[in-house]
Amino acid sequence: MTADRFRPNNAMILAAGLGKRMRPITATTPKPLIEVNGKALIDHGIDRLVQAGVKTCVVNVHYLADLVEVHVRHRRDIDVVVSDERDQLLETGGGIRKALPLLGREPFFLLNADTAYWIEGVKPNLEHLIEAWDENRMDALLLIAEVVNSVGYSGRGDFLMDKEGRLTRRPERQMSPFAYAGAAILHPRLFEGGPDGRFSLNVLFDRAIGEGRLYGVQMEGIWLHIGTPEAIREAECAVRESAA
Repeated sequence: MTADRFRPNNAMILAAGLGKRMRPITATTPKPLIEVNGKALIDHGIDRLVQAGVKTCVVNVHYLADLVEVHVRHRRDIDVVVSDERDQLLETGGGIRKALPLLGREPFFLLNADTAYWIEGVKPNLEHLIEAWDENRMDALLLIAEVVNSVGYSGRGDFLMDKEGRLTRRPERQMSPFAYAGAAILHPRLFEGGPDGRFSLNVLFDRAIGEGRLYGVQMEGIWLHIGTPEAIREAECAVRESAA
């Protein structure tokens, strides 16, 4: 790692979702606070940000917002700022756009509270993102996982990646080798000219693909996709096996 390599000081964790696929657990517990291996999912993510040297973490809240807000404000190792979406859930893109004034003008980490969970390899995966980041070529750099080596994931994949790391969408009705693992570095300019109000971050990813500015870096280790109650047990089993 070179001394002049850019390291994000700020990050955002998306924690406002409804967690419908995790019912009945999420009837009383917001998905970011579901415990896996004895720790809330959101704390797994915050721990990784602290390890990467992040100073400020913005967390958006909507569903069972009071529980999430009280929980994250107990952190003493990072400055947590809450972006309030109690009145309207803005989805991934709208939620980040609302929070941009809190994130500043520099590139920032983005983590999904519920899917950015993995067993690390030799080097922390946020360090892989830092080392691959090039803001001259990229508006967004996504951490992507090999579908065949993931735990708890049953989708068709999200992206194809060329030898330079550029991402394109999975062709319709086909499988692709890589899925978005819920962690990224985003440049604020990604949101320039984007929609207002509620919208999916995928709208901006697709625009970046069209401009050749969406890139990926393959994660090291094992992605643990916590999408259903059954996936919690699968993830905990995978962690025990990796430590054996």
